[in-house]
Amino acid sequence: MRESGCVQIKAELAGNLWKIVVREGQQVRADETLMILESMKMEIPLNAPIAGRVTKIHVGEGQTVQEGQLLIEVE
Repeated sequence: MRESGCVQIKAELAGNLWKIVVREGQQVRADETLMILESMKMEIPLNAPIAGRVTKIHVGEGQTVQEGQLLIEVE
């Protein structure tokens, strides 16, 4: 979802946030892995939909997340 120049990346399914690969302020390429979600014994990479800068990380490693929960923002 895009809001005021920012892309919000939300969890597509419930699971545990296994790893955060980036940090706030980091420049990323389109399709670069930002986080890895573990759900149903599978590791699911969450990739940047656009090139830009990570502006906010809303969750921490090891945290349980719900489907639709806001995880990270890129502008």
